[in-house]
Amino acid sequence: MSENTIPFPINYSCHFTEFREGEQFAQIHSLGLVLSGEMELNDGITKTIFKEGELYSARKNRLLKFAKYPPKDGEIRTVTIYFDEDILRDFSREYGYQAEKKENVPAYIKPDQKALTSFMYSLLAYEELPSSRELLRLKQKEALLLMLNDDPGLKDILFDFSEPHKIDIESFMNRNFHFNVNVERFAYLTGRSLSAFKRDFQKIFGLPPRQWLQLRRLKEAHFLLTQKGRSVSDIYLDLGFENLSHFSFAFKKQFGYPPSSLQVK
Repeated sequence: MSENTIPFPINYSCHFTEFREGEQFAQIHSLGLVLSGEMELNDGITKTIFKEGELYSARKNRLLKFAKYPPKDGEIRTVTIYFDEDILRDFSREYGYQAEKKENVPAYIKPDQKALTSFMYSLLAYEELPSSRELLRLKQKEALLLMLNDDPGLKDILFDFSEPHKIDIESFMNRNFHFNVNVERFAYLTGRSLSAFKRDFQKIFGLPPRQWLQLRRLKEAHFLLTQKGRSVSDIYLDLGFENLSHFSFAFKKQFGYPPSSLQVK
């Protein structure tokens, strides 16, 4: 999802090969269903595989990696419904929902509700219909009503419209350095303007954010290759590098030898 881009309210996705999202940042709340294949979500601490027929729900303003794996000789298919701030504000006014406390919630959850699963399957009937704002809004509201009926506590998550508060940069960055998002995102998630983030970052780490991020990722790569026996092809995406050639070039420049030389033959 690109900067300041809100996805279409309902998305039907289909891939015949393994697919990973570009930006690893959940900008808004979403609810999805795996129709075929498998979906992996990774918040940097926990990886969860969602199989055919299982629901997944991602939270806004959280770092999250996506990977989609098609079945043998098949395709990975998902349907996702998104909840932008406008629909959530309208819904909260119409139904009287308000967040009463700020919840520290996981980046994603695995709902288990038959009615909600059936609802998501019903969205397939609208895949070929011309888009209608009124119909899409009704479907978003229906999904929200089902979610809140199953878990009323979601109101404290869905209707919290506050900005991220200022948090400790050092622990946050050491925990999330491997996410492939831009510095502006890191600044936002730590509750700072870009200039304040860069200033505080330099004081703590002694390096500019981009330089520190690359060095930290390369050191982690060296550790995984030499101490954990991981393969080059297995780690470069997980550490925030966009392609193998960029990773190999940066690694050799930093350490003087290619990462492939460290792999067990």
